[in-house]
Amino acid sequence: MKTKTIFMAFFIMTTLVSYAYPSFGREDVDVEPLVNPGREFDTLDVISPASQDYNIYMLEILLPKYKMYVETCMDKMEPIGKCGLYVIKEILTNEHVSRECCLKVVKAGKQCFIETNKLMFQFYQLKRFASQVSFKINEVWNRCSAEVII
Repeated sequence: MKTKTIFMAFFIMTTLVSYAYPSFGREDVDVEPLVNPGREFDTLDVISPASQDYNIYMLEILLPKYKMYVETCMDKMEPIGKCGLYVIKEILTNEHVSRECCLKVVKAGKQCFIETNKLMFQFYQLKRFASQVSFKINEVWNRCSAEVII
């Protein structure tokens, strides 16, 4: 009876810990990048006429209020061309962004960072990764916010 009670207590504690810290039950996500740095990453920006049409349509159907919100967020992370690209590269290849870029990301705020990246992964070239990146987006945010104290 005592063994059964100890087992049940251990089982309940393990279950509660796994809900509180779901990353304990996952393999190390950093081991395998979603995209290899270099040539494979560099080909992601290739745009065909069909993919360009998809991207234009996707932007057209966004709610104007949401579009303005994300544009404001991107402005906070200026120059978004470089910093945004480096963030996407970290998400896909595990190559860390610079401290300067982390500072811009943290300054923009967590919600801005998350929404901007959600939108970026709706573009045709990146949408195939959309289901795999939510954990990585949070991981990049956590790393940057820990590295940069405002």
